[in-house]
Amino acid sequence: LLAGEAKYGDSNHDGLVDEAEKLAAGAMRMVYLVILITHIILAAIILPFILFTAYRGLTSEFPAHKKLARITWPLWFYVAVTGPVVYFMISPYYN
Repeated sequence: LLAGEAKYGDSNHDGLVDEAEKLAAGAMRMVYLVILITHIILAAIILPFILFTAYRGLTSEFPAHKKLARITWPLWFYVAVTGPVVYFMISPYYN
């Protein structure tokens, strides 16, 4: 939050990604953006599902918990894994 803005592919750290930098980043820029966008969207919507799934487990409603967990766990795992992946992909472009 306090580190400022970084753009993927901005190798000269001027805040703009010109055509030469886009070409240097190549297809990895699109891979990064797809991972970032899906991570943001799923992170925004998964928390209520995680809490509701945990509630079902803590109240011993195991059939309902199991049914929810089949959907919630893979989505949560994707968000948990893509967070560090996004961080490591963007970290070379911080000043």
